[in-house]
Amino acid sequence: MNKINALQLRQRYDDGHELSVIDVREEGVYSRDGHLLRVSNIPLSVLELRVGALVPRLATRTVVCDGGEGLAELAARKLYAGGYTDVSVLEGGAPAWKAIGGCLYTGVYLPSKAFGEYIQHEDAPREVTASELNEWIKFGKDMVVVDSRPLAEFNRNSIPGAYDCPSAELPYRMPEFVRSPDTTVVVNCGGRTRSIIGAQVLINAGFPNPVYALKDGTQGWKLAGFQLNHGRTEAVPLPSKSGLAWSQKAAQRVAQRFGIRRIDAARLQQLRADATRTLYLLDVRNPEEFEQGHVPGAQSAPGGQLVQATDTFIAVRPSIIVLCDNDGIRATMTAAWLVQMGHDEVYVHASDGQNERGASPQILLEGAKPCSASVTVAELKTLLTGGKLQVVDFATSLQYREGHIPGAWHAIRSRLAAQLPKVPATPLLVFTGAEEALARLAATDAAALTSTPVKVLTGGNAAWKVAGGAIELGDERMTGAAEDLSYRALDRKENVEQAMLDYLKWEVELLDAVATDPDFGFKRFA
Repeated sequence: MNKINALQLRQRYDDGHELSVIDVREEGVYSRDGHLLRVSNIPLSVLELRVGALVPRLATRTVVCDGGEGLAELAARKLYAGGYTDVSVLEGGAPAWKAIGGCLYTGVYLPSKAFGEYIQHEDAPREVTASELNEWIKFGKDMVVVDSRPLAEFNRNSIPGAYDCPSAELPYRMPEFVRSPDTTVVVNCGGRTRSIIGAQVLINAGFPNPVYALKDGTQGWKLAGFQLNHGRTEAVPLPSKSGLAWSQKAAQRVAQRFGIRRIDAARLQQLRADATRTLYLLDVRNPEEFEQGHVPGAQSAPGGQLVQATDTFIAVRPSIIVLCDNDGIRATMTAAWLVQMGHDEVYVHASDGQNERGASPQILLEGAKPCSASVTVAELKTLLTGGKLQVVDFATSLQYREGHIPGAWHAIRSRLAAQLPKVPATPLLVFTGAEEALARLAATDAAALTSTPVKVLTGGNAAWKVAGGAIELGDERMTGAAEDLSYRALDRKENVEQAMLDYLKWEVELLDAVATDPDFGFKRFA
């Protein structure tokens, strides 16, 4: 197994050649204990399911790290077995990086979060506080509040009266939705980043209305003592074809300012054929549009989330990034953010040749062996009646807490050896989860740990719910600490207000924290 020290990793960062650095700790541990700036978190639990999209070229130089506990070696073996040819382990993990003077950071989505604060510092979009917004609402000010998060997040909590419109969609949908140039537009998210990015994307596009970012988002609203809505679905609709004229001109202006280049199908094919470079082909439209038809081989990466969590879509730098949509508007707006974040080779490909349908295909690491033994929902209901089995759920701890099969236990795949013995002895184990593929990989792992037969619920938890299966709430049967996630403040069970204050303080201080890091590489454009 190849090993490198922290100084050698520093040299690789600086030599200009393609490099991916992967931290394989669970997200909660990665966030809490500290990690490098230019790194992607792919937990060992889901490595076989995620690495193919994040590191698509098998010859890419890849360095695997952890906190020094040995997970990186396990991950490297899987990558070698899966066909990756240039894999190294960082000796000593993140602590070794710190020992040579490198910076470690807590939290997740570091480059994107710091970039939001950078834009606030450099472009200074106007902000409105929660108290000021509440006064505007009370006095009937001519305005519209738009939430720049995906609809699922908006559904969880939202500002009263707000509409959902993910940030990459704002210059696309808002011109037809807001009829008067005098109407004030307030953009919010859960905290700060997408509020800032959402407001500034409208400003960069030349939107004529007064535009504000809601300071500290829904968390600031909650901290000010105001109530949030839950379960809302109001969204800014897609524009008509006749309503896109302004947006198309705005995209042209943005492309000129930020040097965004369009490519045709022939040039895209040339880029695909280059086996020496990593290519990311990302469709930035909403998932529903993506599933209705997209360029063959593209991955779904809604523009707002791509900017919000770039490290979860792009792990190799430098690399070639091609952003797709049907008319170039949303792809151009998103590309402008990526070039400001320091990605040098970003293209836009607008195409009507979107003849591949469905969700992004699952790219399973070569050599992974999902368990094939299955049980249907109907069979599981019958088995549960007999009481001679245990269900083990591999959904995230938050998903488990918010609803699982009655009696199910929760486990984390990377800790299965320690956690499986905590599940009561039984003649049969049934594994399930939010992702059936993850449960099947965990079942294969379990076969080496127990003589108890293991089967997997076909369709996972989603199939159980569709079939009307009973749901139990809570987290009474956790086999270990809920360290698989970096919990958002509003999802915590206790000290929620302090968690919100700590999170917002962390965001505000990020820019100063990363400004002296050698891997800090944001760019300004006149």
